[in-house]
Parts: sequence; structure tokens; C-alpha cells
Amino acid sequence: MVREFNIMNIIFIIIAVLLAYLLGSIPTSVWIGKAIHGIDVREHGSGNAGATNVIRVLGWKTGVPVLLIDMVKGCIAALLPVFFELAPSGSASLTNLQILTGLTAIIGHMFPVFAGFRGGKGVATAGGVIVAIHPVVSLVCLGVFAIVFIITGIVSVSSMTAGIAFPVLLLTLFDTPSLLFKVFSVVVALALLVTHRKNIKRLLKGEEKKLFGKKQKEDLTAE
Repeated sequence: MVREFNIMNIIFIIIAVLLAYLLGSIPTSVWIGKAIHGIDVREHGSGNAGATNVIRVLGWKTGVPVLLIDMVKGCIAALLPVFFELAPSGSASLTNLQILTGLTAIIGHMFPVFAGFRGGKGVATAGGVIVAIHPVVSLVCLGVFAIVFIITGIVSVSSMTAGIAFPVLLLTLFDTPSLLFKVFSVVVALALLVTHRKNIKRLLKGEEKKLFGKKQKEDLTAE
């Protein structure tokens, strides 16, 4: 049964937001890097606590689990309002609350309380949020990412293209009862461009590396 909008409902919303931030704050790459390899991935490669840098520095066997866990964080966070039954299923109110908890998880990933507020760019976590709220759009965006990656081999280009495709697809081919979700899609696309500004500079200089180019894994044993 959906809770009425009263003081108890507000309390549950606050609890959901706090849980979402704590979920997002789980520094997957940092904890796994230290536990398995004894290093802080933020001190190597691009210095980013994201799955791409983990793959470059520590390899696929470590990077893929990090990617999946970061996505699951966002997905679970966006499903908290559903779990707490904070609004009717399929309503704009429920979607808006999912955006609130999803954004909170993304912020937690970027500024994690468990890792000195030095996190990643939030791409995988944002992807998990979108999967929870609109699975069809997320699958199409994933397809866009895959196609661009196959063509370019560059993760940053693929991420930004998929991010830009998100609002374009939502506003033209798909529908949602939530105006806020449409605004959210635009914000996500712009945020991806902002968080990838260093990548954009390297792209313009022709210095952005492909994921499957020359061997990029650091010789960590020499440090």
C-alpha cells in the first residue's frame, strides 16, 4: 500500500535519500583495488576511481566487477522509492522520487564519504539509475555506447555519445509521465560533458588513448 504524504512519508523519503548516498559512496574501485592488488587506483593511470581506469591499470578481471557493482549501486538506489512504496506505481511522483535517490547515489559516487570524497565520474552509477527508471531507453543507450566503442575504441567518446543520446531518445522516441525525468536526462548529458572535460581536451589534441591500444597497465611492482 502506498504511503500517504505525511510526516512518516517524509521520514521514509529522508531514509531513502540517506541510504542512496551511502550506497553511492561505496568506493568499489578503491576497496577492490586495495583488497586484491594492494593499491589505490586513484594514484595510478588517469587518477580516476572509475571502471575504465581500473581496467587500464588492473585489468578486466578487476575492472568488470567494479563496473557491474557501480551500476548495481545506482539501480538499487533508484529502486528505493519503489521498495518503500513512496508513490503509486507508474506515476510521475514515483519517477521524481527515483530521480532524487538516483541523483543522490551519483553524488555519493563522485564524492564518497568512505573514500575522502574523491570518487569517480558517475557514468556507471548513472547508467544503473537509468536502467531502474527506464530500462528500454537504457538498453538503446547501451547499444549506442557499444556501436561507438566498436568504431572508436575510446570509452570517453562512447560514454559522452551515449549520454547525449539519452535526452534525444527520451524527448523524441520515448515518453515518460515525469517532466523532471526529461530535465534529468538533459542534466546527465551536460554533466557527462563537464566531467569529461579533460578527456575532451585530450581528444582535441589527439592524445586520448584507446582502451585496446598499446599496453597501458602500469608496472606497479616497480613502484
